[in-house]
Amino acid sequence: MNTESVILLETVNFAAEKHRKQRRKDPEGTPYINHPIGVARILSHEGGITDIEVLQAALLHDSVEDTDTSIAELDAAFGQTVAGIVQEVTDDKSLPKQERKRLQVEHAPHCSHQAKLVKLADKLYNLRDLNRCVPTGWTAERVQEYFLWACQVVKGLKDTNPALEAKLQELFTQRGVEL
Repeated sequence: MNTESVILLETVNFAAEKHRKQRRKDPEGTPYINHPIGVARILSHEGGITDIEVLQAALLHDSVEDTDTSIAELDAAFGQTVAGIVQEVTDDKSLPKQERKRLQVEHAPHCSHQAKLVKLADKLYNLRDLNRCVPTGWTAERVQEYFLWACQVVKGLKDTNPALEAKLQELFTQRGVEL
């Protein structure tokens, strides 16, 4: 097995351990780990990304925000670059939700190229998931608001990955949202 395969398996295992008790908010309660794995897969299969550190960051992108993982822990386990990408895409959970959403829109254009890739794939995964099934307790209006907000974030990520951006454009067009 090559070194990159070993590194990716270690990263998947770390993420799976951290997210093991979490579930998505869909009616089926899908295991949460499906999300970061799906984000990494979108990057590799649809975005053509082979940068191992971007793929690792995709697998770990919610670990600091949603588990007891720290940036220092990621730095020690996976290096400064991976930890830095994760830090760039991590919301400050001490802030109110609306402020976190506003900051995502504001910060998107200023992220590193690697972090922009993770953000694009994360938004693509979440929007596809919303089209597949609405989270428990969400109204049609809330889903549309998420699409509108995601579009504002994606506008700040333009010219990062044409393939992923085209797929996002398709989703926004289906919803009548102008990118």
